[in-house]
Amino acid sequence: MSIIEDQHGVLTRIQALELMSRHHLYRLVESGIWRSPARGVFVNHNGPLTPTQRDWVALLAAPPGSVLGGLTALSHEDFDAFRVGRPTVVAKMGASPFAYDDVDLHWSTYLDTRDVHPLRLPPRTRPARSVVDAASWEKSERRARAIVLAAAQHGIVSTRHLREALTRRGACRHRALIVESYLDAAGGIQSLPERDFDQIRLECRLPTPDRQAVVRRRDGKYYLDARWRRFNLSCEVHGIPHMRVENWDEDLLRLNEVSIRGDRTLVFSSYAIRRLRSTVKDQLLRMTA
Repeated sequence: MSIIEDQHGVLTRIQALELMSRHHLYRLVESGIWRSPARGVFVNHNGPLTPTQRDWVALLAAPPGSVLGGLTALSHEDFDAFRVGRPTVVAKMGASPFAYDDVDLHWSTYLDTRDVHPLRLPPRTRPARSVVDAASWEKSERRARAIVLAAAQHGIVSTRHLREALTRRGACRHRALIVESYLDAAGGIQSLPERDFDQIRLECRLPTPDRQAVVRRRDGKYYLDARWRRFNLSCEVHGIPHMRVENWDEDLLRLNEVSIRGDRTLVFSSYAIRRLRSTVKDQLLRMTA
């Protein structure tokens, strides 16, 4: 494939001048056949940019060595669970700034082949690094957690790769939450916040549940089953939110069976147990009043 095809019709000035003379290049732009959306960057048509072309323009307008990052990089891995706004570009720390508005620019000292694929186009951070970056750049804890869980559930990354990427990433926002989230995605017993739940129970002055155990379900998920016969109440704490419709339907049907049996049921996510304690406490108190 030619460089024009590889880069979806987006070229730097240097690349374009390898194919034609300077006079020919600027005549194409002045006549409206080609367009130049950023300084030193050209597109071989005059129509609207496709999402991929928009990414290439942002990338080629950035300093040399820059790569796509975060959700923008993940969109090229067929991960479209979240809406992507402006293209996100990660530039090497110390690179010269550039004048281009349609981009979210981040700087990093960690851009070697462990975190950047040497062959994929457009150049971008590897999936695990992209997930860690995307989560750490989010202001919302819930959205950061959702990005990690969704990437793991879609098979974009493994827990091991997320852990390795986070180790190389150094200090970042939501670091502890990212760790909690990929442990939840792994579905292991260590991901369940049993101690946190029991602390909330003690603060509510509730007795020890009649039955409290960690159970492995057939679909690989774990949940904490706490039951108080005195209050006709059961509680479950899920390690992974139900983002897949088929799992959600199964869980709703199972909870219906619990209700038919006569138990009232409260269901909490591990995120709620760890980080929305006041709400969990309030619901437990109202349910046992």
